[in-house]
This record gives sequence, C-alpha cells and structure tokens, in this order.
Amino acid sequence: MKECIAMLLAGGQGSRLFALTQKIAKPAVPFGGKYRIIDFPLSNCVNSGIDTVGVLTQYQPFELNEYIGNGQPWDLDRLNGGVHVLPPYQKAKGSDWYLGTANAICQNISFIDMYNPEYVLILSGDHIYKMDYSLMLDEHKKHNADCTISVMEVPIDEASRFGIMNTDEEGMIYEFEEKPKHPKSNLASMGIYIFTWKELRRYLLEDDARETEHDFGKNIIPNMLADGKRMLAYKFEGYWKDVGTIASLWDANLDLINPNRPFDIWDENMKIYSRNTANPPQYVDSKAKVQNSIVSEGSKIYGNIEYSVVSTGCTVEEGADVRYSVILPGGVVKKGATVQYSIIAQNAVVEEGAVVGEAPENAEEADKWGIAVVGPDKKIGKNAVVKAKAMVYDDVEEGAVKC
Repeated sequence: MKECIAMLLAGGQGSRLFALTQKIAKPAVPFGGKYRIIDFPLSNCVNSGIDTVGVLTQYQPFELNEYIGNGQPWDLDRLNGGVHVLPPYQKAKGSDWYLGTANAICQNISFIDMYNPEYVLILSGDHIYKMDYSLMLDEHKKHNADCTISVMEVPIDEASRFGIMNTDEEGMIYEFEEKPKHPKSNLASMGIYIFTWKELRRYLLEDDARETEHDFGKNIIPNMLADGKRMLAYKFEGYWKDVGTIASLWDANLDLINPNRPFDIWDENMKIYSRNTANPPQYVDSKAKVQNSIVSEGSKIYGNIEYSVVSTGCTVEEGADVRYSVILPGGVVKKGATVQYSIIAQNAVVEEGAVVGEAPENAEEADKWGIAVVGPDKKIGKNAVVKAKAMVYDDVEEGAVKC
C-alpha cells in the first residue's frame, strides 16, 4: 500500500506550440538548455517523497516513452512503485483514446488500485515550477479534505482567463468559476489536485457512465462541490508557468536568466533531474562573446550570444549573433547569421547571412510582432529572412522571405 501516488497527464497534443510538437508530445519538448518539460513534475514527485508515478501518454508518445525509460534519472526505477508509462490500451469490450483528463484516470483505475493508495495526486505534464507536494498533502490531511486544489493569486484584471476558486476564511472552496467575466476572487487553479482516492474513484466511475466532457475542471470538481464535499484551496507562492504557448515557453526559458524572476533552477534543495545526454563540455572560443546566457554541454560557441538559452550540442559560428532567443538541442547558427526573439528547434540550421526574428521596437506593426519559430530539422537558406511571429514548418530557400 502506498499513501500517495501521482498520475501525470502527459498525453496532450500541444497544438498551440505548432511546429515544436509536430513529432513529439508537449511534455517532451526541450527546455532550459538541458531539460525536457516533463523533468519538472517528475523531479517534484521525487523531491516530495512520492515514488510511484503513472505517466499517461497518448499523442506522439515514442520520444517521451524513450526519454522516461525505466525512470532511473529521477530515482524512479523501483521494484515496488517507480514510474509507469500508461498509454491507452485494448480491452475486452473494445478500446478508446483518452477522452478527457478524468477519463484518462478512469481508464487506469486498475493501476491505481494495485497500489491501494489513500490519496492520488493529479498533475499536468506541461508546467514549469518547483513544488513540494508533501506540504500540500499535509494540508489536505489536516483539513480532512476530499479534494485539495493548488491555487495561485493572479492580478484581478487577469482572473477572467483562469478557473477561479472562491473560498471562505478557512480556505475551503464554496464555488468554482471557469473563466468568469466578473471574478469574485483572484485564486486561479494550477491544475494540480490531491484527492482522497475512495472519493475520487466513485466520482470517476459515475462520470464515465454519463455523456460528459470527462474533465476534472468541467465535471469532477463541480460535481463534488454540488454534493457538498470538502474542497480545500492550497495557496502556492512560488514560480509557476504553463508553457502551452510559444510566448510562454520563450518567456519561461528566459526567466531562468532573469535576475528579477524568483525561479532558482540552481537551488540544491529542490534539484531538477534529467536524462544525461553524455555530451562533452561546452567550448567558448576566445573570439566569442557570451553575456547573461545559458550555454549547455556539447555546444561550440564562436559568435555572439546575449540573453539567450543555448541547449546541448548546438553550434554558433564566428560572426553569428544570437539575442533574446532559445536554441534547442543540435541547433546550428552559421557565420554572419542573426537570430533574435526566436526559438530554433532541434537540429535546425540557420545558414550564413540569414536573419530570423526581429526586435519588438523594429516591427512595422506592434500587434503583429511575436516570437519567430523554426521547426525541427528545418533549414533557413543563405540570406533568407524569417519575419517576427513566423512559424517555419518547411525549409526556407536561399534569399527568400518567410512571414
């Protein structure tokens, strides 16, 4: 018997990341120079003393499954517990894709029952944050809650973008509003839940028998509230970001090198673990200039890098200029090329003299400015131009302009 196990929802398509998730699931997208997005919830589990994690995969699962492997990098290669990859599967009465977040958990009731936990932690695989879930579990037990939802305070003028929890003086939830036009509070759900398993199990089975969206936010939580179940809001005060969009993924990467952001990835007390790529050390040439940036192992830097994140195994040639950008593993920026306010995906090549992205102040129309993205394995030809907010799915020919 396990006191608490985690179920990590990692099957989303990540359509708002466009070219970055054409071939891989969103939680497998590289982040922060040497990590994948899924490293953060997996590491949080280990750092919180939770040694049993079910990872529910669905969309483009191969690379994610291969990356997780037996869980050894996160100390989750256990005989009793550990990490388990849980894709949809064929059953005696047929098979279904995961039809919603609640249905995904419902289809894996037998896995949860195998460990007979008192509590189940539900997580998303597309958030960047550090969190000790054991503190949240302590509050859940202290208040004898049926469900505890982690919340963050957001600016009240932005609250209408979130699921908002209205609470009493003791922090107990009496109302849940999904993206309200006129929010009564600023406590936004983070999509992190702890349930008492015997209660959640019953609600999952009831929901599965109905025609619903099979979703925690739309069905399970409102149903529990309607039945008067004890629902606790747990306030989280650290750094947290949903990296489901190009802008938020770019923001979160650059937050790592922003001294005004409270996210310390170097904190020894809450390490983030990842699979070792076995690259050699990075090399920075005497002619190179690197300012306020992350340069990961295996990279060779001969050009200029400013306020950027350069991942493992990248090359920035002499005379190349990289500013306010994220270069994912294996990316190459050749001589005289300029990359600014952009994300260059895995193994993409920016040829000599090409220009990718542009600074906000140089954009012709401010409302059309955005981060430029070059998709995995794509090539930007010599002297080609990729405009702000462009999304490159195919190679760009020499001298061409991509808007």
